Amino acid sequence: MKRLHTGLMLIAMTAFLAPTLCAAETLTYSLPEETARLGAELGQETVQKNCVACHSVDYIERQPARMGRAFWDGVVKKMIESYRAQIDEADAAAIVDYLAATY
Repeated sequence: MKRLHTGLMLIAMTAFLAPTLCAAETLTYSLPEETARLGAELGQETVQKNCVACHSVDYIERQPARMGRAFWDGVVKKMIESYRAQIDEADAAAIVDYLAATY
């Protein structure tokens, strides 16, 4: 009996919410034009390949300035561990080198 009651509740909820879900409007927006560019230093291609695949160079540039190697090492580890960025160890080291020297 409980199963039947639960099933009827699901059917009723679906019938109630269906018009609302179908009427949902698709939202679109335009991203601002990217203004920052990576410098041509050693490691730039690795950063371009791994980092800019997910976010803009503007995002990198907006990080606190001159934070050093430990800061950038933590950022790269966070991207790998928390956001599941597919960066191998050699590329991670090159990225940290580039970011610590450039930003």
